[in-house]
Amino acid sequence: MTGVLEVTFTEQRGRLRAVAYRILGSLSDADDAVQEAWLRASAAGTDGVVNVPAWLTTITARVCLNMLRARDTRREDPLEVRLPDPVVGPASDDDPEHRAVLADQVGMALQVVLHALAPAERVAFVLHDLFSVPFDEIAVLLERSPAAVRQLASRARRRVQGEAPVPDADLAAQREVVDAFFAAARAGDLDGLVRVLHPDVVIQAQGAAGAGLSVVHRGAVTVSSQAVLWGGLAPYVRPATINGAAGAVVVQHGRVLSVMSFTVVDGKIVAAHAWSDPERLARLDLAAFTA
Repeated sequence: MTGVLEVTFTEQRGRLRAVAYRILGSLSDADDAVQEAWLRASAAGTDGVVNVPAWLTTITARVCLNMLRARDTRREDPLEVRLPDPVVGPASDDDPEHRAVLADQVGMALQVVLHALAPAERVAFVLHDLFSVPFDEIAVLLERSPAAVRQLASRARRRVQGEAPVPDADLAAQREVVDAFFAAARAGDLDGLVRVLHPDVVIQAQGAAGAGLSVVHRGAVTVSSQAVLWGGLAPYVRPATINGAAGAVVVQHGRVLSVMSFTVVDGKIVAAHAWSDPERLARLDLAAFTA
């Protein structure tokens, strides 16, 4: 059965990594979780297992839940805010690994909300709503009743629907809005910036200090003023796809300065997220943008 398990695991690896990424918000942690799931599965064997892919998903989710709980135990500052890792690809992203991780195509806005949920809520929502795992199976994993798990998922769903806007489906149209944003920033055109920003736009920027803290700018007027300050970086912007949506990588003299994702809804930027911590950027696969 080891050979069958190995083949099935290989076939399911992309899906398992997608599950782990959605739960953990970290690409490196997701890889660690999938590797740990393989070690546990190969040690246990598949005797008596009816549905091997579902069993592997449960094992992966259990590993992720343990990792989340360990994070909460280690965290010294309960108010620490840290953006999830972005999944970065070229402007027209056809990378099969990226497509597997982003199979649900929900974007960074949802990932940020997931990152803020309690571990049990996150696991219940991700497994049920994004990967169609039945509540009965999740209940065993979380050691709760199916009714309690249903409530966890429902509570998480309400928060997601309230805080995670769904981006426009047309990626090319998203790109036009993002390009207009950077063109206006470069020209110092405040009116042009306001035209492409939702009045209640929120930009969250992960600082470069490596402390995990972030800065938040709210409202079109505040964000447009801040964007003008970034205008000098506009010539170094390279189009990218971030979590399935239009984004950008800022590269100056062969060095990545930041990664930016945008959530465009009804032709307006409603949210943006930026990463500029050199340590985090170094862990991302950005070689295509520095060549």
